[in-house]
Amino acid sequence: MLIRGICLLFLSLGIFLLVQVAMPFLAFKFWEVTAYQKDSILVDPNPGGDITGFAVENIGDFPAIVSKNSYSTYAQYRQFYLTIPSLKLDWPKVIVNSNSFEDNLALLPGSALPGERGNVFITGHSSLTQLYKEGNYKAVFAHLPEIKRDDEIDLNVLGQQYKYKVEGIKIVDPKDISVVKPPDKVGRYLTLMTCVPPGFNTKRLIVLAKLY
Repeated sequence: MLIRGICLLFLSLGIFLLVQVAMPFLAFKFWEVTAYQKDSILVDPNPGGDITGFAVENIGDFPAIVSKNSYSTYAQYRQFYLTIPSLKLDWPKVIVNSNSFEDNLALLPGSALPGERGNVFITGHSSLTQLYKEGNYKAVFAHLPEIKRDDEIDLNVLGQQYKYKVEGIKIVDPKDISVVKPPDKVGRYLTLMTCVPPGFNTKRLIVLAKLY
């Protein structure tokens, strides 16, 4: 009887863990089929930006876009903060000129600084939504797939607010480095990148916003 009870306990635990992983994955796939606009083009099909110096490298078993570029002018700040009101995300710090996003969000070296012309390219980790909590940068973008067109993304730099409006989303292969480019040569854009589906790193979610 005891052995049977232990077996049932482990079976129940296994089913519970499976549901915790499977449900966010299935919810994401449903969103991808029903709501995601696969024909949206967020990068100019006629390449207008330079992607020299950007590459994909494995950090552990994680393929990440990294940059060997640097800024032509010195940034007067080391970090700034990001807020997405619609997702109630108002605590993450973004480290400037960094390829590392284990304990923060990272502004890819050589991409635009907030408010500048070009593309402010910020990378952060995602995970199962159950793991999301304030201060956990391993799951900071867990709810990013819930963002909608026209949602606001704010960057706070030394008290200066830069407000961007979401123009669209895109799912790409992890090795697609074209997403670091802005859609055109004159606009002031912001791109957020994280892994999808939740808990996996097989694809990348790209959120593109424009300064207004």
